[in-house]
Amino acid sequence: MTTTATRPDPGRARAAIAAKTLRTDRWWFPPLVTFVGLTAWVTYATVRVFMHRDFFVPAYHYLTPFYSPCITDRCGDAAMFGTPLPSAWFIPDAAFTLPFLLLFRLTCYYYRKAYYRSFWLSPPACAVPDAHEKYSGETRFPLIFQNIHRYAFYAAGVISVINTWDAIIAFQHDGEFGFGLGNVILVVNVVMLWAYTLSCHSCRHIAGGRLKHFSKHPVRYRFWTFVSKLNTRHMGLAWITLGTLALTDFYIMALAAGWWPDLRFIN
Repeated sequence: MTTTATRPDPGRARAAIAAKTLRTDRWWFPPLVTFVGLTAWVTYATVRVFMHRDFFVPAYHYLTPFYSPCITDRCGDAAMFGTPLPSAWFIPDAAFTLPFLLLFRLTCYYYRKAYYRSFWLSPPACAVPDAHEKYSGETRFPLIFQNIHRYAFYAAGVISVINTWDAIIAFQHDGEFGFGLGNVILVVNVVMLWAYTLSCHSCRHIAGGRLKHFSKHPVRYRFWTFVSKLNTRHMGLAWITLGTLALTDFYIMALAAGWWPDLRFIN
């Protein structure tokens, strides 16, 4: 005996469901947590960037990443690349790098998902209606600029090199090798920043994209394999680096403000 599958009649109307979603779990909780977390971090970072003080510890050459590289007249000994900008209150002391870092994070594939859901409610969760009537994707202004993420990645790589140099020279104390808790925090932050940067989807494409035969490019294949493993942790690294950046900045601010001395292990 054979049966014939019946196709739904395209002319029939969909079931009349008054509820916006049939989900009964706490679907609203993850976007709420994301909203609170990102808002708190952006508020803290904005306040710190425009404080224009307590960003450098000359004794150990601790420079917070929020002010690196420091390029205004306020920088003093923290300026390694000169001071081409005036010390106006509305100019960040790291004005050459902060816009690129912001662009890298804003266009990041994970952060797009995070703030699309938590700030724009577009959509806030799976199987929950979008708060907007229309959605044109990332093909029109202003979201079309999300496609420059791969170029922001290059800038983020250069900035990571600068942050790495900041962490290295901080081991010099009075012309000799020195090592303290601040060094540990700076190094951990740099390692996490590199992990987040290299786990970027654009980095994975640069490493192995358009290759037809991995066997002919063993170096790129190994790097692509390494980046692919990091890529699976991209979301976690995105949040971890927000935490390490805030912790590093807060610790250096505390030292610069004289709240407590640095815990020194050597010299």
